[in-house]
Amino acid sequence: MWQNIAFILIGLGILALIGWSVKAFFMDSDIPLFIRIAVGAIGAGVLVLIGVAVKDRLKKAKTEDFKEVER
Repeated sequence: MWQNIAFILIGLGILALIGWSVKAFFMDSDIPLFIRIAVGAIGAGVLVLIGVAVKDRLKKAKTEDFKEVER
């Protein structure tokens, strides 16, 4: 149980740092607008691909039948 709490705290800390970095990147006026838009598009594309992969994996997990494994 404590291990799960530790992983959750680590994950929240990492998400906070990533969020702070992303905010700083997109609010920086020294970086050209084109670069900020391109990075945003890449990030959105990666998130969509991860979402599709998770959705497909969950769908396949429901239909997989293991003949030699007892539940």
